[in-house]
Amino acid sequence: MEKTLDKKNEKKESKGNAENVGSSESQISIFSKRIKNLTEHLKSNKKDHNTRRGLMKLVGKRKKLLSYVKSKSNERYESIIKSLGLRR
Repeated sequence: MEKTLDKKNEKKESKGNAENVGSSESQISIFSKRIKNLTEHLKSNKKDHNTRRGLMKLVGKRKKLLSYVKSKSNERYESIIKSLGLRR
């Protein structure tokens, strides 16, 4: 139940139209929040290799989406990077 509530909140908080959850920007923001949560989980559970694998898959998905957005529009890419605090 908690996960569904979290996903609904993430959809509302994501940038852009709340209805357009399939957009690359919203997908990237959702992936980033999930990556942050999994990273915190792995700090306390160092031997949880299944979660680590899932984290690596999410990082790969986000990386592919970011490269797609960069190829389409460099301005959108830069705004996503700044809003999420990636690439310091």
